[in-house]
Formats: sequence, C-alpha cells, structure tokens
Amino acid sequence: MTNRLEPGDEAPDFTLDDADGKPFTLSSLRGQRVILYFYPAAMTPGCTKESVDFEGALPDLAESGVAVVGVSPDAPAKLAKFKERDGLTFPLLSDPDRQTLQAYGAYGEKKLYGKVTVGVIRSTFVIDAAGRIEKAYYNVKATGHVARVRRELAL
Repeated sequence: MTNRLEPGDEAPDFTLDDADGKPFTLSSLRGQRVILYFYPAAMTPGCTKESVDFEGALPDLAESGVAVVGVSPDAPAKLAKFKERDGLTFPLLSDPDRQTLQAYGAYGEKKLYGKVTVGVIRSTFVIDAAGRIEKAYYNVKATGHVARVRRELAL
C-alpha cells in the first residue's frame, strides 16, 4: 500500500531536473502556496487536458501568489516537447526513478480499466507557504480537476 500524505504533513522536499535539464528544488518556492501535481505521461490526452487547464488558470493563480509545478517520470527532453507543443510556462519536472512520486504516495497500485496495475497515481497537492500539505487529492480525473481545486481554494 502506498503511503499517503494528509493535510498538516510536511511536504517532502526534492530536487528534480526540469524540462531544460536544470535542477529545481521545491523548497525554493517556500513563502508562497504551491500546487504540485503528479501525472502519468506527457503528451497523452488526460495529462495534456490537465496541464493545459493549469496553464489557463495560471494568471489567476499567480495573481493570488500560487505557483504550479508538474511532475512525471518523463525525461526532460519529452517534457520540453510537451511544454513547447502546448505552450506550458510553469515548471515540469522529471522523476525517472519515481522517488518523489513515491514520497508523495503518487506511485503504486491503481485500477486501470478494471485491471490492477502499478504506475503513477494522478494526484495533486496544495502546499502552504510554510511547506505543509494544505490539501491532498489522490486518484483525480484530469477533466474538471483544475476547476475543482480553484473552487475549493476560492481562486
């Protein structure tokens, strides 16, 4: 069973390479709220929908002082293509060894078309300015998820 984070837990810090191959550390965003989301694979329909929805919400989120960061197991080169293809401007990070995914409980057993598989569990975390989990969403659907997060955070 995957270890799940809950509101009040400290958000595990990490350093991962971004789409340009440069290291990005979560704690560099300390002092502001962060929406950290984990998705299975760049350039797939659901992941594209979710990422484009976050991009569309970015002006309102930024105005409220909220940063957005996406993480998947994809290589930086694939993330760079994804960003370019879909006009994504927020950081997309590569977690090929899945350690960060596992630290957040976003990797493990899941049901896919009625079959149990092991993989990325689409998950989103709202992290407060002090680095604590404010909200944890597991097994989310790509469609409508960004709107739900915005609604629940009144953003």
